[in-house]
Amino acid sequence: MNCNNVSQKISNWLTEKAKDASVNGFVVGISGGVDSALVSTLCAMTPLPVFVISMPIMQNKAELKRAKKHIAWLKASFPNVFDTDLNLTTPFKSFKKILFNAVPSGDLADANLRSRMRMSALYWIANTWNLLVVGTGNKVEDGGVGFFTKYGDGGVDISPVGDLVKSEVRELAAYLGVIPEIVTAKPTDGLWDDGRTDEDQLGATYDELEWAMSYKDPDYDQFLTDRQKEVLRIYSNWHSKTAHKMNMPPICRILQKDK
Repeated sequence: MNCNNVSQKISNWLTEKAKDASVNGFVVGISGGVDSALVSTLCAMTPLPVFVISMPIMQNKAELKRAKKHIAWLKASFPNVFDTDLNLTTPFKSFKKILFNAVPSGDLADANLRSRMRMSALYWIANTWNLLVVGTGNKVEDGGVGFFTKYGDGGVDISPVGDLVKSEVRELAAYLGVIPEIVTAKPTDGLWDDGRTDEDQLGATYDELEWAMSYKDPDYDQFLTDRQKEVLRIYSNWHSKTAHKMNMPPICRILQKDK
């Protein structure tokens, strides 16, 4: 990948999207992971204001430390970057208690609530300061396995790295000077108290899933290893069960004669 060309194309695209939308700039949630680090850096490369927001909810200390280090690096490197910290732990616990008392639920609802509260906070800021909420999902997550929360981290205005797979995100982030410990950190969505990684949840690494996304040679099936066959099964299962996230909600079409 030509990192210089790609980074310039994305930053120019971001500038044009902001102009088209008549907004003042961008807001990005910072998690301590490589995707949000890359996206916020690309936004900072534009001439527009960039608001980077840390939104911990009982956050893993290592993730929070990486997020703060990245924000400090961004502010030292780009004059158009501004930050604030929104600790959502207390409102999350209060909201969860209300919901749980009415309808007891499990860990998945808990994790998705965290993501949706962060989305609400980002849009509060975006509405207040006339900004675009910038998505941080990559091609594997957003277009392959649907590994995002519907109306949570999937609720964004624009997606600048949605056509880059994870390995390309890492490559571009390293090229732009993102802190090495963020580039090499194990991917995690930060939504679980036990600190489980993306790969723990998915059952495959991002490199394996990238391979599965690009595999289109049934004539070669007989030469696949047992692990490759398993990865293809994992990818197909995730892609199928999350299709509702990656497509518009189905609409019941009414024929004109029925109206």
